[in-house]
Amino acid sequence: MDTDTDTDVQRLVEQVVAGDRQAFLELIERYERLVKHVVFRMVNDDRDREELCQDVFVKVYRNLDGFRFEAKLSTWIARIARNTCLNHLEKKDLLLYADHAPSPDDEEPDMREAMARVPSGDDSPREQTQDLEVRDFLHEEIQHLPEHYRTALTLYHLEGMSVKQIADVMDNPEGTVKSHLYRARKKLKDRLLATYSEEELQL
Repeated sequence: MDTDTDTDVQRLVEQVVAGDRQAFLELIERYERLVKHVVFRMVNDDRDREELCQDVFVKVYRNLDGFRFEAKLSTWIARIARNTCLNHLEKKDLLLYADHAPSPDDEEPDMREAMARVPSGDDSPREQTQDLEVRDFLHEEIQHLPEHYRTALTLYHLEGMSVKQIADVMDNPEGTVKSHLYRARKKLKDRLLATYSEEELQL
């Protein structure tokens, strides 16, 4: 996500386009987490991940002079990251799934708390261990979801992007993104409840 004001982001972009190397390093530092979130969710091979992250920032640098601030810079960079990964996966002939189901009328309870929960100092050692187990279980299960579910969940829960921003990144209608989030949450909740009790999860 963009971490500073629009003015700061515009200043940074202008400096990078003008050839300021330090500004480009600042841009990498600011958006490195976002790029890694996208790449690491889409690509499982550790040997490819770092190279893909580098490729993303190379593409960002080469195309930044064409960025017109019609979207947030974070959205634009996330889209480059996703497209870079999709191209990589297609070259490796990996199976990708497409789902354009309409958005359901009812929503499953938000899983944001369960996904992001960090044990507090007030929890007992047993509760802290349980929380970490659930979090690790969730992240492991996310890796088994289809790519479009992983990407939507990552951008929504970890990067705090809106449905509209995610729709721009994924080049999907907002209804499709909502459907991805709903279906992914339901799959995760079903897997959680097959392993843990509702009392343990505190959902």
